[in-house]
Amino acid sequence: MTTSVLNVAPKKPSAMYVTLFLCFCIAILEGFDIQSIGVVASSIQSEFALSKGELGWIFSAATLGMFPGAIVAGRLSDKIGRKNILIISVALFGFMSLMTAFTTDFTSLVIVRFLTGIGMGGALPLIIAMSSESVPERWSATAVSVMYAGVPFGAGITAIIAGGFTGIGEWKNIFYLGGLTPIALVPILLLFLKETYTKKEVKQDAVTENTDFKFILFGEGRTATTIQIWLSFLGTLIVLYFILNWLPVLMQNNGLSMKSASNIQLAYQVGGVCGVLILGWLLSNIKLRSVVIMIYIGILIGLSALTFSKSLTALVLASGISGFFITGGQSALYALAARAYSKNMRGTGVGVAVAMGRIGSFVGPLLAGVIFSYNSNSSFVIGSSIPVILIAGIAAILLANNIARREKADTAALTKS
Repeated sequence: MTTSVLNVAPKKPSAMYVTLFLCFCIAILEGFDIQSIGVVASSIQSEFALSKGELGWIFSAATLGMFPGAIVAGRLSDKIGRKNILIISVALFGFMSLMTAFTTDFTSLVIVRFLTGIGMGGALPLIIAMSSESVPERWSATAVSVMYAGVPFGAGITAIIAGGFTGIGEWKNIFYLGGLTPIALVPILLLFLKETYTKKEVKQDAVTENTDFKFILFGEGRTATTIQIWLSFLGTLIVLYFILNWLPVLMQNNGLSMKSASNIQLAYQVGGVCGVLILGWLLSNIKLRSVVIMIYIGILIGLSALTFSKSLTALVLASGISGFFITGGQSALYALAARAYSKNMRGTGVGVAVAMGRIGSFVGPLLAGVIFSYNSNSSFVIGSSIPVILIAGIAAILLANNIARREKADTAALTKS
């Protein structure tokens, strides 16, 4: 049985709020960059004369880079602390996002997007861990969800401003903004971000805990929990990135204008922000299993509505429902992953979980590209994601059960002692 290491919030409430706010800002920037390639995809495809298959690789390059970024950064943060690794990650994805505007062909664009993904992948598990560790344990799920609300919020900002950059070559402005802002944030992080896992704690944990990579993931009865985290992350992120990257393209392929497609995408992101906040609050206040079941039923309803809706109004509503439960559901999974591992293992455990999810992020857009190449009907393409969500939902429900049982046992053990 995993030994629970209770979170200790920063001594001053102001430090807690500063940590959460700065992590929220980083999440906004990640969401902005993630969505940026989707909203300008048509312009890039036209300028670089890309095939649909090549466009799929452009979508997937950054998410592929997130795989090594998340593992390495998460592991290092458990060894030397969170803050410095996070700042390096933010600087990297900011610089490489800026470089996206200077690419000239398919190859350079893939390389730059891959390197951007390394930085984003490194930052994500650390802002999850730091948000979780900055508050008392009871509120860790809510803190992670509030922080993660920045991702759809940032993506929504991208969808809004994309309408102003429709001229030839104007897509580059998205990446100027998306690159310079993280770079400008770095000195603020150096000055004001509070470390949540100190070198002193690292040294203490090194004495008291086995830090072997395999032990962290599979030791002390964690095998089932780890596999359930991986499966739920994998399936949910296949669908999330599928929709994030391809929804504007699919809607335009159905004859909708770029403005209408942007409105549908905006509805998805607004739904996502609401879902992240509401579902995160529910995680801290009602049974985990009930929230997780509701999430995956909601995802199935949203995807089904997107598949069969025809009018613009219906598509906007279906997109909002999908965003509420898909993005909100992924936020809930991040919160559950943070609760599944004790503090001295959290960076590694969450980092590997994020990395496994990046496989889904990588496969999702590519899979959509392949399906789209064979059948350009958007209803068929979106509907093909439903079986994947069913598998992810089953794994997530089992995960919630395991975490609830472990936390109940830990509470009982503390009461006896």
